[in-house]
Amino acid sequence: MDWSLLTCAFTGHRTYAPDEPELRERLRTATAAGEAWRCLRCADFTVGPAQGGGPADLAPDVSRGDHLRDVVVLRFFAVERLFRTVLLLLAAYAVWRFRGNREPLQQIFQRELPILGQAGLDVQHSRVLSWIQDALGASETTLRWITVALVAYAAIELVEAVGLWLLKRWGEYFAFVATGVFLPLEIHELTQRVTPLRLGALLVNLALLGYLVWTKRLFGLRGGRAAYEAERRNDSLVEIERAAMTGGKPWMY
Repeated sequence: MDWSLLTCAFTGHRTYAPDEPELRERLRTATAAGEAWRCLRCADFTVGPAQGGGPADLAPDVSRGDHLRDVVVLRFFAVERLFRTVLLLLAAYAVWRFRGNREPLQQIFQRELPILGQAGLDVQHSRVLSWIQDALGASETTLRWITVALVAYAAIELVEAVGLWLLKRWGEYFAFVATGVFLPLEIHELTQRVTPLRLGALLVNLALLGYLVWTKRLFGLRGGRAAYEAERRNDSLVEIERAAMTGGKPWMY
């Protein structure tokens, strides 16, 4: 899949007119419909004036190629973490709101939050709700600590989601550490009983860890951050064309 073309189809092209004359001409052409400029993302020509201009070094940082694929993948994981945040907050609400209530928790959720059933969640056979149902019989102090733990866990997942969505380096490290810390617990649960949900959650987390380490070059792997940034610059259309002018390579690490 060409992520650059797909993104341009949904969000539009990004064009830029560099001040350097020779480089400017490599990104511009004349057509019967008027001047056309190469898109910095997909490299296709688009008719019309450039959206911006100035020194080549100040050209907008447009994600393209493999990096654009990374953006899509990381934001998928961000949405998945946000979904977990919502579930954990609902669990915290259930523990605190219905503490001491002997009515089956599944019935309470169906009555209080019918949207869960409409969304296709099987609250009748939810392992999380069953665990909470058992926990509701604990003391007031224990329930308070359970609520605090669930909210804290939700906060961790929310920070992960924000960091990954914003594509921040700290977010990638935070997601790696936070995900890795809970792996032993997930593996322990699988040793007790293998279910599609538990296995799927473990595989998703392992995929995230492997993806972050390999593609984002965390912890100095494959040259670390310097190599990653150099790779990004090498993918820039402006750098590719500038290198073609001189017969050299864009940026080297």
